[in-house]
Amino acid sequence: MNSPKKIPMRTCIGCGENKPKKEMIRVLRTETEGILIDETGRKNGRGAYLCPNEDCLKKAIKSKGIERSFKEKIPDEVYEKLKELFAAKVSGIK
Repeated sequence: MNSPKKIPMRTCIGCGENKPKKEMIRVLRTETEGILIDETGRKNGRGAYLCPNEDCLKKAIKSKGIERSFKEKIPDEVYEKLKELFAAKVSGIK
């Protein structure tokens, strides 16, 4: 008997909902590149997940969910870069 394949679930740092990993956008912190969006979901580094919804990004910024996930202060420039990258990524999904 084959058991059904387990679907990895992740929690959105904006809204707090659990969703399949493939539906989420991974924000990644690496030692060399800093904070970026991980398109593949496989890069090495500390990751945090967001729903592909701009409201979740706004909630994560307001509640400092990204700072809590990475355990460090996030500069405003990084938030601006994330907004731009997130908007491009979200518009690519739709």
